[in-house]
Amino acid sequence: MPNRRDFIMRVAGATAGLWAANRTFMRDASAQGRGQGGGQGQAGASDAPVAHRDVRVGGKRVKVIDVHAHATIPEVADVVKGTPLERYAQGGRALGPDRIRELDKRGIDIQVLDINTFWWYNAADRDLAAKIVDVHDKGLAAWVNSNHDRFLALTSPTLQFPDLAAQQLEHAVKNLGLVGAAVAGHVQGEPLSDPKYDPFWAKAQELDVMVFMHPNNADNVTKEGLKGRGDLGNIIGNPLETSLFLSHMIYDGAFDRFPNLKICAAHAGGYMPSYLGRTEVACDVRQNAGCLNKKKPSEYLKQQVYIDSMVFSAEGVRHLVAEVGASQVVYGTDIPLVWPDTIDAILGAQIADADKEAILGGNLTKLLRIKT
Repeated sequence: MPNRRDFIMRVAGATAGLWAANRTFMRDASAQGRGQGGGQGQAGASDAPVAHRDVRVGGKRVKVIDVHAHATIPEVADVVKGTPLERYAQGGRALGPDRIRELDKRGIDIQVLDINTFWWYNAADRDLAAKIVDVHDKGLAAWVNSNHDRFLALTSPTLQFPDLAAQQLEHAVKNLGLVGAAVAGHVQGEPLSDPKYDPFWAKAQELDVMVFMHPNNADNVTKEGLKGRGDLGNIIGNPLETSLFLSHMIYDGAFDRFPNLKICAAHAGGYMPSYLGRTEVACDVRQNAGCLNKKKPSEYLKQQVYIDSMVFSAEGVRHLVAEVGASQVVYGTDIPLVWPDTIDAILGAQIADADKEAILGGNLTKLLRIKT
């Protein structure tokens, strides 16, 4: 088995390619502004480094860690060329110096990267799916190794083959230095609480790593009602997919089968934290619920589920803390997509300074075992 040094040597070329990749995606974001996080530079700004914003709580400089950020690896296009998946291997999320400048502008010290949209779930060919994930993981690992003080990364395995996904997770963590996995809320409409996915969940629990759940365009949600203005497929559909994922994991007993599993649910956990009361009593008041969970839903949220801060208001952050506890809330951005930054919402929330520090970076430092 190749060691870490051998791997770095092999992917050095890939790293150089990533640095030279298209750098327009963050400039587009800069042109639109980032909302509460403070001002950004103009499109086409200088390539010169920018000053790193110091984020302070009670006068103390705190470490800021972003759990929710996406990237693409351009080299995957060569793997899927001439296949039905070729059209998916496009995108403007290539990694480069603009990404680091954006972190400095916002005050982010460390960012956790993943590759989402999970289009490789559609690969019926096991070998092709394996190659796609291999290229993604090696590209992310190369970037992280070249910027080890600023980035961590997650593998996005081929969950349609749960045994392979477990192998990919173990390889990514043990051999490539990745810190966990990213998954969608379903695989081609099938909930991940189905026992067929247990080999993957068992491996995540064994390795004691975080699994970041990010919705996949709500393809498991009836779409007719989400048509029309407002991009409801994203605005409502994505949080709904997250809510469905967590509900299945609770009510189908998946969290009980894997009591040490650690999930981070994107977009503030969907609607579940804000409508927890109905979820909490479903098994008691609905005779047809058929619940398999052994504990109250709130107990899973407070023990096994982390949620990011993407509610975009100080009151929203305060509410999340009230419902699930400050220990379960972590900072996220969705970079390079342009959403309001929540650093200032966290700083302005009516919560204790210790809770703000935990949300901005303390919780993830522990969860991801980041050396301080």
